[in-house]
Amino acid sequence: MLVPEQIREFRARLLAWFDIHKRDLPWRRTRDPYAIWVSEIMLQQTRVAAVLDHYTRWMARFPTLEALAAAAEDEVLAAWSGLGYYRRARFLHQAVKVVAAEHHGNVPRTAAELRKLPGIGAYTSAAIASIAFGEPAAVVDGNVERVLLRQIGGGEPGSDFNAAKGARKGEVVLRSDDIQNLATELLEPARAGDYNQAMMELGATVCLPRNPMCLQCPVQGPCRTRGEHPTTARKPPISVDIGYALFKRQKGDADEFLLTQRDAGATVMPGMWELPLLESWPTDEKPLLTLRHAIMQTNYRVKVVDRSQTATRSKHLATAGVEGRWFDRNDLRGLPLTGLARKILLRLGVLLPARDSDS
Repeated sequence: MLVPEQIREFRARLLAWFDIHKRDLPWRRTRDPYAIWVSEIMLQQTRVAAVLDHYTRWMARFPTLEALAAAAEDEVLAAWSGLGYYRRARFLHQAVKVVAAEHHGNVPRTAAELRKLPGIGAYTSAAIASIAFGEPAAVVDGNVERVLLRQIGGGEPGSDFNAAKGARKGEVVLRSDDIQNLATELLEPARAGDYNQAMMELGATVCLPRNPMCLQCPVQGPCRTRGEHPTTARKPPISVDIGYALFKRQKGDADEFLLTQRDAGATVMPGMWELPLLESWPTDEKPLLTLRHAIMQTNYRVKVVDRSQTATRSKHLATAGVEGRWFDRNDLRGLPLTGLARKILLRLGVLLPARDSDS
């Protein structure tokens, strides 16, 4: 573990580096706790580059906590579409309603109070409380965990770090509580928000999972690893073939497209809209579109075929018995579409890419 002099030097070097090298991100230009909260939810399990445009459009559409609380869930999910992990959007929507109703629209100022809201755990509560309000609460996400483990020569990141299997030679074995305690010990309480962001920034841009840039690291001095630590090989992704049908009809001067809605009780993306699913992989006809789509550890090989001349109640529809609905292009833009449905409709030119000015 680090001694007090090393801790002081660690804090000073890290914050000096952050002051010079931090990325210019829109949520770093405000102290609005609602805006910071939105950014932290969006950044969960999503890369910064993928969040930037979504964040800008979201804040244009829901500029205040009250605006989001007053919105319908379908509107919220439509604005979130493309970020994935839609439970985050639902929990955020539920939580701002609680804040609007029970806290007079004022975001709770402490991590302990924030954790009482739907969808907010230890990491998110500490991030919001420290960045927006300066509370000395240390964050631990995957990036921070990796930095800390490398600093002390610990094992690979993960729950309890397989302590039961024994440590490698010279390796420190830590459990989750130990990691949190270490993060708290290193935290600079006078600049808690900046320190937490600096730790996350270091892990995201320098102390990378593969090929870390140790020569650029401001805290390489006390680091006991200086490079990659051994990691467990990930399970290879599985591949799945899947087919969808495009049903198109003309109504007046407008084209309409048939979509089906996932059941409200579905485990994955409940209530979201998508193209009708085919019962089997279409092998005997030329597809309108082929593409690949990855969700977690599954790689989907997708074919989309034109069934516009086929009756809506076709036997080809795996969703037979579930009512579909026809939508024109303007309606589609406001629907909570699955990420794959949005990708398909964009590739086919049915949807146009969203603009930053869209609200």
